[in-house]
Amino acid sequence: MNLSHYLNIFVEKILQNKLLSRFTFLNEEQLRISIEGVLNHKLRSLLTILGIIFGVAAVISMLAIGEGARRKTMSQIQSLGLQNIIVQQEENDADDDDGQTLLSLADVDALAAIVPNINNIAPVVERDYDASYQSRIAEIVLTGTYPEYLSLMNLKISSGGIFSKYENKTYQRVCVLGSQAAKDLFLVENPLGKKIKIENVWFTVIGVLQYQPKSIAGTKEVDLNSNIFAPINSVNIRYDREDGESELEQIILQLNNDAPVVATSNLVDQILYRRHNQVKNYSMIVPEQLLQQSEETQKIFNIVMGAIAGISLLVGGIGIMNIMLASVLERTREIGIRRSLGATRKDVLNQFLTEALILSLFGGIIGIVVGYTLAIGITFYSDWDTAVSAWSVIISFGVSSGVGIVFGYYPAKQAASLNPIEALRYE
Repeated sequence: MNLSHYLNIFVEKILQNKLLSRFTFLNEEQLRISIEGVLNHKLRSLLTILGIIFGVAAVISMLAIGEGARRKTMSQIQSLGLQNIIVQQEENDADDDDGQTLLSLADVDALAAIVPNINNIAPVVERDYDASYQSRIAEIVLTGTYPEYLSLMNLKISSGGIFSKYENKTYQRVCVLGSQAAKDLFLVENPLGKKIKIENVWFTVIGVLQYQPKSIAGTKEVDLNSNIFAPINSVNIRYDREDGESELEQIILQLNNDAPVVATSNLVDQILYRRHNQVKNYSMIVPEQLLQQSEETQKIFNIVMGAIAGISLLVGGIGIMNIMLASVLERTREIGIRRSLGATRKDVLNQFLTEALILSLFGGIIGIVVGYTLAIGITFYSDWDTAVSAWSVIISFGVSSGVGIVFGYYPAKQAASLNPIEALRYE
């Protein structure tokens, strides 16, 4: 049995169930003639739908790349917390230090007292050190902060727990390890209760975090897996700051769910600008604003990608029209015979229009499969995130159907307008 045999069985099933004919403008006999017209010229039909296949596959794969990039960006921004406002100290060169006011705990107290709708606020100080356990040494970032920092940044505990406000208030030497820091220092050993040395200070491990996907903060990529988190009071009292170095690297504010984040960020900016003697030596990151900007960028990206891929569909549609015109010329006598046996102009129009529609639908279905396969291949070989969305499949299928109707109408009209007597005389 060959492919032709299965196609014939498939066609018979369609005609027996009368499902397709119920949703078309043809009766059963006209639909049979159209399908047989396609199947009797398999090579020509295949060449006709190649343009549609490549066009739909291009639309599916390109939109899958755009959708994958959009989801990854959204995930990275959302991991920063959509209700958060992040204030970062800009680089401060000690040689140019002219007594500027830098981010400090006093700023934290001022913001907590003035800004409304604050749910949580956490200062962050970061230092690059070597941490050691027995003979193993790892380069880590020591992050001094409040215990609320973990919930602000959506960090999850894998084992143990987080230090308390009391432990911060009493300068306890306890710490929580990022997943990579735990792996580098302890390999497969349980780190809870063990002591590690950060620079020259011993800390007791009380918790380990789950793996945290990388996120984007402004133009920087944030990876917290190699960080070690400790109470900020303990870090400030045990590690000296260099001249001109700010007391804090970041201040993170989390607002209530119904608070206007962008408007509140403007208020935060005004307060800090005044406190820093009208010197803008800090930057602000508002994830909600980044999300809106990213969505706008992605929309433009998808439109451009879709338009480029749509050109392929246009070329495919022109191919259908050309082949159908040639088919009308080739089947002129057939059209004349049908007309002489009683077929109306409308019957001939519907026959050729349906052939064009069938070709486009088959091309669209094959194109969707090819496009989906391409998206999987791109992810496999390039590590790019791709995602085939339902709406991209619907759009591609709808466009391919529309292409068949639009570009098939002219050849069908040409066939219907043939004079039966002249058609019968055609050699």
